[in-house]
Amino acid sequence: MLTFNYSYRIYPDAAQEQRLIEWMEICRRAYNYALGEIKDWCNSRKCLIDRCSLEKEYIIPADAKFPGEVQQLNNLPKAKKEFPKLKEVPSQVLQQAIK
Repeated sequence: MLTFNYSYRIYPDAAQEQRLIEWMEICRRAYNYALGEIKDWCNSRKCLIDRCSLEKEYIIPADAKFPGEVQQLNNLPKAKKEFPKLKEVPSQVLQQAIK
């Protein structure tokens, strides 16, 4: 089976380039937030039951579900209401950044 990949070069003007840079920044923040949710959840489960860390402690309820991809994607509409900057980026782009 042979697979072809096409590569296209774009030449945006200054305004388009600025908009793409803003979109990348917003996507970067969304990705880092989603990754932070997962890391915090995992770190909250590492502590032994009979002792806890003196340096840091993650306070996440024990019955909180793992913040998986589907849950994070379903939370995007709520996040758009809370953070209006997310509305600037097309929804599919944000979804791919979370994936």
